[in-house]
Amino acid sequence: MARGTLRIYLGAAPGVGKTYAMLSEAHRRVERGTDCVVAFVEHHHRPRTEVMLHGLEQLPRREIEYRGGTFTEMDVDAVLHRAPAVALVDELAHTNVPGSRNTKRWQDVEELLAAGIDVVSTVNIQHLESLGDIVESITGVRQRETVPDEVVRRADQIELVDMSPQALRRRMAHGNIYKPDKVDAALSNYFRPGNLTALRELALLWVADRVDAYLTEYRSEHRVSAIWGSRERIVVGLTGGPEGRTLLRRAARLAEKGAGGEVLAVYISRSDGLTAASPKELALQRTLVEDLGGTFHHVVGDDIPAALLDFARGVNATQIVLGVSRRRSWQYVFGPGVGATVARESGPDLDVHLITHAEAGKGRGLPVARGARLGRARVVGGWVAGVLGPVLLTWLLNGAVPDVGLANDMLLFLTLTVAAALLGGLLPALASAVVGSMLLNWFFTPPVHTLTIADPQNIVAIVVFVGVAVAVASVVDLAARRTHQAARLRAESEILSFLAGNVLRGETGLEELLERVRETFGMESVALLERTGEKAPWTCVDSVGPLPAGAPDDADVDVPVGDHMALSLRGRVLPAADRRVLAAFAAQAAVVVDRQRLKGEADRAEELAEGNRIRTALLAAVSHDLRTPLAGIKAAVSSLRSDDVEWSEQDEAELLEAIEEGADRLDQLVGNLLDMSRLQTGTVTPVLRETDLDEVVPMALGGVPEDSVELDIPETLPMVHVDRGLLERAVANVVENAVKHSPPGEKVLVSASALGDRVELRVVDRGPGVPDEAKERIFEPFQRYGDSPRGVGVGLGLAVARGFTEAVRGTVHAEDTPGGGLTMVLSVPMAPERLDQSVLPAAAGP
Repeated sequence: MARGTLRIYLGAAPGVGKTYAMLSEAHRRVERGTDCVVAFVEHHHRPRTEVMLHGLEQLPRREIEYRGGTFTEMDVDAVLHRAPAVALVDELAHTNVPGSRNTKRWQDVEELLAAGIDVVSTVNIQHLESLGDIVESITGVRQRETVPDEVVRRADQIELVDMSPQALRRRMAHGNIYKPDKVDAALSNYFRPGNLTALRELALLWVADRVDAYLTEYRSEHRVSAIWGSRERIVVGLTGGPEGRTLLRRAARLAEKGAGGEVLAVYISRSDGLTAASPKELALQRTLVEDLGGTFHHVVGDDIPAALLDFARGVNATQIVLGVSRRRSWQYVFGPGVGATVARESGPDLDVHLITHAEAGKGRGLPVARGARLGRARVVGGWVAGVLGPVLLTWLLNGAVPDVGLANDMLLFLTLTVAAALLGGLLPALASAVVGSMLLNWFFTPPVHTLTIADPQNIVAIVVFVGVAVAVASVVDLAARRTHQAARLRAESEILSFLAGNVLRGETGLEELLERVRETFGMESVALLERTGEKAPWTCVDSVGPLPAGAPDDADVDVPVGDHMALSLRGRVLPAADRRVLAAFAAQAAVVVDRQRLKGEADRAEELAEGNRIRTALLAAVSHDLRTPLAGIKAAVSSLRSDDVEWSEQDEAELLEAIEEGADRLDQLVGNLLDMSRLQTGTVTPVLRETDLDEVVPMALGGVPEDSVELDIPETLPMVHVDRGLLERAVANVVENAVKHSPPGEKVLVSASALGDRVELRVVDRGPGVPDEAKERIFEPFQRYGDSPRGVGVGLGLAVARGFTEAVRGTVHAEDTPGGGLTMVLSVPMAPERLDQSVLPAAAGP
């Protein structure tokens, strides 16, 4: 039986209409005569979506008893028994109630597909497993219900359902998505314009990558080698020279002209050791291309034009941007250059742009390391000139140009020896001298065709020829060696300058430094190892690359750093000349580690200093704010104990009330001081358990007048996973602060609602409010905003509230109340068991 096909409507955000689109597709298929049924669709009481179910066959759901409640899930057996051509299954990321056939709904869908049933389903972008951390950083909400990316990627069709943030918020405000009591909380939290815009971009990028994968797969299956310009991909070839920044900016402008343009910067280094580019300049260009929204790639290849074209075709690039060569005019005799070669071999499907720049024609000024060492092509050319050249010259002198004289013959052979030295170094030149002297003796020195030399002057001439040839070859080889050493020292100085600058200024972290080592020396992995003693095992401080060495003995190259640290590299054995620079890298890696540890100690010292500041402030608070209620209590007690004054019952009641108020105030102040001390010393240990908010909030209102607060806590609100005592203290401080700043006669509203996997408690007052720039400052210790008089508190209430809320994995922040005032929003996590029961539809809610 053939496997069924899967079509997924991917929503950029909750409420964009993916379920509506799925039902519309179902009506179209039914009209065409397709056997299509509704296996499971959740309309969430949205009228427009509910209407779309009319006219479609709906299969009965399976009822499951769980913890005293009854829940409904898709009946997989009923769908398999009905065996429709197409089944509609909503909310692919949904977690089934315990006791169901499968744990996740996508597993139910897999069964239907295996049975040959086509499935149309829906899922939101925030429920993809790989995007969980990104979505949490954008929205502040962790998605508990996810679906593996591979499940969605395997879909035969993926259709994006999108809507502008403004239109989606209008739908929300009109009540088309959530119930009216949840609209305000949703608009001010998850459905903020910035959140929706970021989710929309995330969905577009994910779908674009999927389309890219489809295209790559199709081209691979059909062996399409030609480049398809589905979107502009511009590859920028970098040499590490200063012109690279000009090329990157020009490529970015080219990419902006086409929709979805992408810039890929690539630096191609040779495989024979140290990089031939300035590390500092490459670092600047890497940062620039990332700032421009592109990506940086490092490729190893000895044939630079071929490697560049292979990379461009591998990423399906449409354009290549190169800089005009920095070589001077006379240097073109050695070849056409990278730009001309790439342009010639690129073919008709890949455009090549040669960009002029300020460095064009000024000569190469880059530091090189092994670039000055003779390459394979030059060595081969030297041997050809040194061995075959004399043979060819002998044939020409004997045939085409006979009898030019022995002196001229020697000069011509000496020219070939010099050419062999220039091309291939000392050994080809020596071989040329030997071969040339033998040929001169055999063919041109009387008597010819023998090794005997009759004239003593000819003996001297040949000896001089051999001596001059050897001397010239030695000088040329020495010059090449000195050039190589100078270039290498220049490259090393650039690298050491980079280390002395970036690393010592703290601009490079340990991972970036190890990555620089790996790229510079062309290694597979680099690890910094450390141990506490001579016999202690090695531990990895940090590493880059696959399969890093676990001990120095396992590495191809290891450099000790002190007595208990080592830099270990895997990939190849480095020559001894490279170890000097590698030792500098190792020393700087140790400096980076020491700096990180010193920074940690400095942070701890800063925490101690902050603790000292808190203690000083506590003493200042005790000296004034605590004295005020004590003075009131003392005065009232002294008055009651006075024998010269006879107090009436009303006066005694007032004095006793003053004593009680002072004692309560003193208890609150001391409680906040102790709580802040616990938070500062880190001794707050929450005990998290399931708790109902309607049990916590009323207990937190004991310190405020009964008629000053209006409660709106729904009985159907899910349980929360918090420390009851800590949450009670946090709510009490927030409510007391709101009551204190509310106008007379205005009640403080305390309401709660569920949003996604969290429960929000909103404390709304109609007081003077707080400017935006002060909304965070009011949560700092000893901050009393506005004209709060001395004696009404030490400014710790909101600081303690935030500390206790964060201790139970919650958040608290301030918002403006529409119409004036301040709203404190406490968000705490929902109990995990409630999430498993799917009290809220996960695929529909944020």
